[in-house]
Amino acid sequence: LDEKGVAKDSKVPTYIAAKFFIDNWRWADVPFYIRTGKRLKKRCTEIAIQFKYPPLRLLGHKCKDLDANTIVFSIFPTQKVSLNFNVKFPGMENIPYPVDMVFDYKGVFKVDTPLAYERVLLDAMKSDLSLFARQDGIETMWSIVDPIIKAWEKKKTLCKYKAGCRGPKEADDFIKKDKRAWRIF
Repeated sequence: LDEKGVAKDSKVPTYIAAKFFIDNWRWADVPFYIRTGKRLKKRCTEIAIQFKYPPLRLLGHKCKDLDANTIVFSIFPTQKVSLNFNVKFPGMENIPYPVDMVFDYKGVFKVDTPLAYERVLLDAMKSDLSLFARQDGIETMWSIVDPIIKAWEKKKTLCKYKAGCRGPKEADDFIKKDKRAWRIF
C-alpha cells in the first residue's frame, strides 16, 4: 500500500485474500473465500453466498453466461439482505433477466440503527453478551490467523497495491485459479 507517512520498505500486511474450508459433513468441499484490506476502493462489509448452478438450466443455451444466484448479507455501510437471481423476461422467448429481491433495514423501519460502538457499549452496560465473542471462538480464530501471520513473517515480499483500488493483482490471480471472481463493488 503506497501511503503517505508509511515507509516504502514497510512489511506490515494491509490486505488478505484467502480460501478456507470447514471440516464437517455439511460444508465438505465448499470453499469460503474472504478478502479484506485497508484503503480499498470502497469500504463495505458483506457476506455473499453463491449458489451452485442447477444441473438443468430451464432457459437452455441462453443461460450459459448468467451470473449464479446469490444471497448477499450487507452489514456495512447499510444493513440489508439481497437475493439476486434470474427470471424469464415476459414474452414468448426464453430470455433470462437478472432481478434483486431486497430487504433494507433502514428502508423498512425508517430509523437509523445505532453505530457499532454505540451498540456494543449499550449492550455491555446492560450485561447483554450476545454481541461479544466467547473465549472458545477467539481461540479458534487465533488458530486460523496465527499460522497466516507466521507465514507472512517468513515471506520476503508482500503484494503491493495503490490506495483506492480493489486490491493487489495477485488477489485476482488467486481466485481465478479456481475459475471464480471476486464480487465487484
